[in-house]
Amino acid sequence: MGHNRAVIYALSVSLDGYIEGPDGKIDWSLPDEELHEHFNQQEKEVDVHLYGRGLYENMSGYWPTALHNPEASKEELDYARLWLDMRKVVFSRTLKQVDWNATLAGEDIAGEVARLKEEPGRSLSVGGSGLAASFLKLDLIDEYHMYVFPVILGGGKRMYPALSVSKKLKLADTQVFRSGVVRLRYTR
Repeated sequence: MGHNRAVIYALSVSLDGYIEGPDGKIDWSLPDEELHEHFNQQEKEVDVHLYGRGLYENMSGYWPTALHNPEASKEELDYARLWLDMRKVVFSRTLKQVDWNATLAGEDIAGEVARLKEEPGRSLSVGGSGLAASFLKLDLIDEYHMYVFPVILGGGKRMYPALSVSKKLKLADTQVFRSGVVRLRYTR
């Protein structure tokens, strides 16, 4: 019997649908105190992060050192502790080993996710646009949490890949932050 753990894809996106600017920059999506606190609360609803190699390398390059950063805000320190404790499953054909409470997944994405969903626990969070694209094509995402930033980037890395089938979703709720960011939560 499954435990109905949802697979959540949460992403910050520009008004014109980009997750990175033309230069690969993401500084436009840095959260203010209110949004960071919200992200930390959301983190407590999850107990496994599913990462592609790129995002895993970015996250593990920064968060383990954040606790020793005298410039880090209270929200960053809180997130760093949450991140270090969080179980991580990394989907990569090239990495041979991973650290920081992480394990490497096999090549069978759907099988791995089905196995994780059978375990008791909270939600699973998929991170990294490449991995999320694979999840999307395999229809493994249960909820989409889009944080729409009030910025038009004019180009860069698209939020979603081209798909051969369209997906109908249901708006579950919305939330507006003081910074002008709007959270849209969609479910299957």
